[in-house]
Amino acid sequence: MHEKSMKSGYRIKWTDNALSELQNTFDFLEENWTEKELKKLAKDLEKTIELISENPKIFPISDMKNVRKAVVRKLNTIYYCEMKNEIVEIISFFSNRQNPKKHRI
Repeated sequence: MHEKSMKSGYRIKWTDNALSELQNTFDFLEENWTEKELKKLAKDLEKTIELISENPKIFPISDMKNVRKAVVRKLNTIYYCEMKNEIVEIISFFSNRQNPKKHRI
């Protein structure tokens, strides 16, 4: 698990699964998107993570109990849960281009 401290607010921890999904998504997009589009996604992802860090309850609860989802540019969704000690765990970075049946949390 990898942790990132934000300027203020909750600490963000990424599970290995979420990091792997993030890497796979960017690997795919590097082959299919322009540099400008990749930078925009990275910026939007950073903004979303900052929002989660500042207020984890800002995004709706998903179909799974205690797991929230934040849509990043309609093509990607972050699934996360609030932990103790002001920690938020990112458990999935799902590419909405995939078949939903492939989604593992």
